[in-house]
Amino acid sequence: MLPVFLAALLSAPAIFTFDAHVHVINRQFYHGGDIGDRVADGQFDLPRAKEGGVNALFFSLFVTEEYYPQHYETQQALRLVDLALRQIRKNNKTIELALNASDIDRIVKSGKIAAVLDMEGSIDRGGDLGILRQFYTLGLRSYQLSAHNAPNGYADSCCSPPRWHGLNERGRALIKEMNRLGMVINVSHASDEAMSQAIDVSSDPVIATHHGLREFNNIPRNMPDWLLEKLAAKGGLIGIQIGNEFHNRKVFDWRTQHAGKPFWDTARVNSSNLSIEEIDRMVAPQFPMLGSNAPDNLKFTVDDWLKVTDRAIQLVGEDHVILGTDFDGGPTLPLPMRDIRDVPLIIAAMRRRGYSEERIRKIMGGNLLRVFRQITEK
Repeated sequence: MLPVFLAALLSAPAIFTFDAHVHVINRQFYHGGDIGDRVADGQFDLPRAKEGGVNALFFSLFVTEEYYPQHYETQQALRLVDLALRQIRKNNKTIELALNASDIDRIVKSGKIAAVLDMEGSIDRGGDLGILRQFYTLGLRSYQLSAHNAPNGYADSCCSPPRWHGLNERGRALIKEMNRLGMVINVSHASDEAMSQAIDVSSDPVIATHHGLREFNNIPRNMPDWLLEKLAAKGGLIGIQIGNEFHNRKVFDWRTQHAGKPFWDTARVNSSNLSIEEIDRMVAPQFPMLGSNAPDNLKFTVDDWLKVTDRAIQLVGEDHVILGTDFDGGPTLPLPMRDIRDVPLIIAAMRRRGYSEERIRKIMGGNLLRVFRQITEK
């Protein structure tokens, strides 16, 4: 007999699900394999994504901080895009590249998962517009403003000392070119000043694809209320990251104590005299990025996690909140979630909470599709 919650889900209308941040290809880059193969560990593969009812996702590629000192970030970004496109073509019966919202409509209607290429970390630390345009030509449609948790030549990160007090002229030029091209400006990992200035400069809404609220955990990686309100006032979106570390202080403190540093700290990265192959070997053990093994009695549940969404809705309304799980990016998942196949548990929790079906559809995918259409189909 099916569990009651699963039976209820199966009898309910299907919910279009569009996740704003899923780490997909780094595992295969460092360890081989295929995104179409079910694996026993980690939080993502295509079979489990289908099982979880995921219709579309920001297919996030991560250039880690180790590649920056030697200016290898562009080479690494190209290698990741190359593998992503080859893996998508190889699995073309299950997943297809989407360049705009109409592509998503068509791909999802065909029964496949729509993949929007998103870059986490830098394609070029200097903000060269020619390099940006070439990545757009390759299919990139979302780009993170800062160099993950490290500084770059045009935008400050949340988690390293400020260089520009937000953005410099290069950063403003990059935003304007992304507006012209029709690319998502992803402000997750940027500093408060950089996010605020990006909102001012951009003619399009900006998206914090995987974020948290600072009132739940007062860390620089999360967003203060005033900034969320400013983001929403210009049509922007916040994706609520799924992990305990962002919103559950008990697990954050446990992980920090056992790691000896906060999860965002990259101050000890030192790869300045290594070849790119040596850096590959250094970085490989990080993937797939799993959550911590914090005791279950410290972890919150899916229903507890949903309180963050409640608060975001209270602050800015249901039209500005989306799902940005960060699967395989290291989140310690709320109980009883195992991986991406358990996305239906979020929908079940929303229904227990009394969310209307319209609200659920907005948060799970409708809001992101609406703003992605606005940005890519001017």
